Amino acid sequence: MYKRRWPSGEGLAIAQAKDKYFSQFVTKTSFNGLAESLMVAIHEETHMWDLDPSRTSWDVYVSAWINASRKAMKVPIHGGFARREILPLITDNLTKSMDDIYLRDQQQGSYKIQGVIAELNAGLMGLPAASVVAEFIQGVGASNARDIVATNIRYLQLYLRVAKAKYPDYWAKIKGQPELREFVLVEFLRAAYWLDQSEPYAAKLGSADVAKIVAKNYAPENIAIIEEFTGAKVNTGTSRNCTV
Repeated sequence: MYKRRWPSGEGLAIAQAKDKYFSQFVTKTSFNGLAESLMVAIHEETHMWDLDPSRTSWDVYVSAWINASRKAMKVPIHGGFARREILPLITDNLTKSMDDIYLRDQQQGSYKIQGVIAELNAGLMGLPAASVVAEFIQGVGASNARDIVATNIRYLQLYLRVAKAKYPDYWAKIKGQPELREFVLVEFLRAAYWLDQSEPYAAKLGSADVAKIVAKNYAPENIAIIEEFTGAKVNTGTSRNCTV
């Protein structure tokens, strides 16, 4: 099915087929169970591919599986600051469950831009993994797939805002890194595309808060930081997966 519907998922699955943990992520008792488990399986195997030491050096450079024919390879990220520093910019409870894990947890909150990028890219593989087989999903195993993407785009935008406001030297370093600027733009547009594509299955693949989170992500100050950092003007109309 992936070969027909989403070749990039087939490509990642083949690339990671020998990973000893892969079989622990999937349900093998029924096809519907398998379909439901693929969000977590592909999410985690994206981490395994992206964070392989041959491709990524923590806080130094990052690699990411984008699709079967395109990868971001060894993109310099220059360290950064603890991602928990974005918490003061979050004044609602829309992403609280993930904020508690990724920002308030002592260890997770200390991760820098590497952690933000890693979770975002895994989410951007997990969402299509479930979306393309969504008609077979009957349970809740993929029920936060849309939330993961929307929330991690939020984290990326807020991280860039804090970088610009509090860490001018770091901001200058990453803004002067064309590979990272392109990667951020690609991830932002991928998020727009897959949130749109998964909309018909929104009730299965996300909470009722997803639309509110996305609206926050498209607030003027958050769009402005994406455009300033990437140098591109993004479409905020009906074709959000495109630049203008």
